[in-house]
Amino acid sequence: MKKFVLTAVLASVCLGLLAACEDKKSTTPPPVDLSKPDVVIVGSEVEGMYLARAARDEGLAVVVIDPREKPGGQLIQGEMQYLDEPSDGSGKTLLQGRVKQLFDSYKKGTIRKSGEFQSYFDTLTDGIPIESGITITNIAIEKQAGSDKQKIGSVSYRTKDGTQKTVTARYFVDNTDFAAVTSKLGLKRIPGIETVFPGSKPVDHMAASLMMKFKGVDWSKFQKEIGKLSKKEREEKYGSETTVTDTFTWGLGNVGSRFKPSSPEVFLRGLNTINQRDGDVLINALLLYNVDPANPESVKKAVENGKKETDRIVAHLRQELPGWEQAEVNGYPNYLYIRDYDRYETEYVLQATDLMSATMYWDNVSIAGYPLDLQGTMEHTWGERKGVPDKYGMPLRSFIPKGYANVIVAGKNVGASAVAYGSARIQPNTSLAGEVIGIMMAKAGKDRLLSEVTEKEMKELQQYVEKKYDIRITGVKGKDKIAGLSDEQRRQFNEGKLVLP
Repeated sequence: MKKFVLTAVLASVCLGLLAACEDKKSTTPPPVDLSKPDVVIVGSEVEGMYLARAARDEGLAVVVIDPREKPGGQLIQGEMQYLDEPSDGSGKTLLQGRVKQLFDSYKKGTIRKSGEFQSYFDTLTDGIPIESGITITNIAIEKQAGSDKQKIGSVSYRTKDGTQKTVTARYFVDNTDFAAVTSKLGLKRIPGIETVFPGSKPVDHMAASLMMKFKGVDWSKFQKEIGKLSKKEREEKYGSETTVTDTFTWGLGNVGSRFKPSSPEVFLRGLNTINQRDGDVLINALLLYNVDPANPESVKKAVENGKKETDRIVAHLRQELPGWEQAEVNGYPNYLYIRDYDRYETEYVLQATDLMSATMYWDNVSIAGYPLDLQGTMEHTWGERKGVPDKYGMPLRSFIPKGYANVIVAGKNVGASAVAYGSARIQPNTSLAGEVIGIMMAKAGKDRLLSEVTEKEMKELQQYVEKKYDIRITGVKGKDKIAGLSDEQRRQFNEGKLVLP
């Protein structure tokens, strides 16, 4: 009897292990022919790597060719690891999909240091070849058969060692932070931040940043000493909204104001700070103006200027902040946080009123949220927050360049007006869109491009995404926060001439 029971138990365990193995097997992407990719992604910014991962997991052959010397862009090379979380008007998180996994670990404190972010990034790129340091030499544009649209037939590029290559694919994705692909397609540029903050430059962009890394900070003392102050005392000394939790800070604008920059091309704003554990701290606050991310020499100069300014800022922080008396510079990132560059017309360009009225679309690929946060330019250093939406949809059409059948934009290339971009640009918003688009690319089938899907087909794709991945992008309603605005007020708001409370 005991032998029979033991045998039954062992059989049950074996069946369980077999089932587990089958489950694991079912989540492993099938082998693909990488010499004939379905998707070519240009650039390795994290938002587009969510697209890459999703498309690969759904069975597509994906390759990445990257103009930057090393992969990872803003998140890895720029170490922009102070993560902004989108939430609705009630404070409920809007995170979904793979990017939610990153934020969950981030908030728990298990992903805080650069090596931990690198390990996470490696899960997105696993099994996806990345060729770094390439230079695009030609983009072959063709007429899409049976359509009035154009398409990219192939992309030619030169490798680091000078080898010339040409790649063809069903889809091409611009996942760079300097419009490496879309700038070459003959598209109309979306008017930028110069329309909101007029200055001497006909074309302008929001400031870039070099993330500042410090060690030797006594965070407990920092939090305790500032926490002792009344709200009035905190605001008088450190600036409005100054807050120090056990993990983050925000506010501290007066600390930035009291710093004297070495040149007009650098500026210290309020301190967005993350406690990385063990006395290590990362700050997003050092603004760099007039950076052209399409020009390697401009980027190199800005990085060097940022390093020199960081060396000056650490002495300022030692004097200004309790717990920072022994702070030291803890190295420098290899690259910048590029917020903004030229964007080109997509099939639908999001407007600020779309965001504030909680507009949802039949072709939603993301549910997004975040204040319309416009960082400054050299002539308007502090920037401005234009309004705070509840939640809003991001349509697939805002990720398809106008008149192109097989091109997708990712991340910072999203089709959004200068004002709407203040919110749409936030990483989790476009990361979710990237993942959903990657899934849909595969699910739409070999003979159907996403630019061709009907409303009925889109509904089926959205249902698949929700059923398999628990990502809900339909049936969501938000609060219209501009219902009382007149047509003239709406026009002014879209142009950046009106600020909503």
